[in-house]
Order: sequence, then structure tokens, then C-alpha cells
Amino acid sequence: MGDSTTGHVDPTKEVFAQFRANDRPGPIHMLNLVRLRKEAAYPDGRKASGAEAYAAYGRESGPVFERLGGRIVWQGRFELMLIGPSDERWDHCFIAEYPSVAAFADMIRDPVYREAVKHRQAAVEDSRLIRHAVLPVGKTFGEIPE
Repeated sequence: MGDSTTGHVDPTKEVFAQFRANDRPGPIHMLNLVRLRKEAAYPDGRKASGAEAYAAYGRESGPVFERLGGRIVWQGRFELMLIGPSDERWDHCFIAEYPSVAAFADMIRDPVYREAVKHRQAAVEDSRLIRHAVLPVGKTFGEIPE
């Protein structure tokens, strides 16, 4: 964080305030697209690969995620950018479900999670975290069920 080559790693305060303000009832799905650094960038200079640091994030944050009702509902392995920037790649692609906006907010405020997220910050070169409302699945591409 800080140099011009840093990608999107953490939400801004303004966007997180919008996230909290839309506190509708029901679950949320968070689409995660994560590109890892080759070498993790820990502020204290410790050595690890981006993959090792991200694995540490998963190990340490997992119990908090599960305790608050989170679960992974879809995971995939990136293969090809068919439409989009040809040089873009993602190392982790998954959708995490949270039972509510409050559950996600509680997770990121949890002291154990706040310690674990330091591994994510060291590991991640760039990421996208996109909130979705869960809808029933339509039969065709253009159909958006009510």
C-alpha cells in the first residue's frame, strides 16, 4: 500500500460506509477475485511467497468466517480471459456467502480476523470484492427473476 504499483487490496472508508448503509435483510454473496504477489510484502520484512501468505490468511481467518455463518458457495480455477484485459489473471476466484451484512462487518472487526488480514494485505497484488444480492436462477441470460 502506498506505491503506485499497488492494486486494490482494502476497501475505502467511504465504500465500506455504503456497504454498511445498505443493511437489507438476508444473505449477501461476495465475489472474490484475487491476484497474488510472487513474494509477500510484509511490513516487517519476513519472507514468504504470496501463496504462503494467503494460505496463512485462510487458516487464521477461517474459524472467524465459519463462526459468523460464512461459507464458500462457489470456487473456480481461472483459465482464460475470454472478454476483458488479456493480461489479467486471478489466482483465487470464489464466492463467499454471509448470512447478513452485519456478519461480514462483525468478521472484519473481529480481533482474530484483524490479525489474520495482515497476511492477506502482504499476499495480494490486486483484488476485486463485489457484493451481490442472492437471486433465484433464471432459465436464460436476460431473465432476472423478481
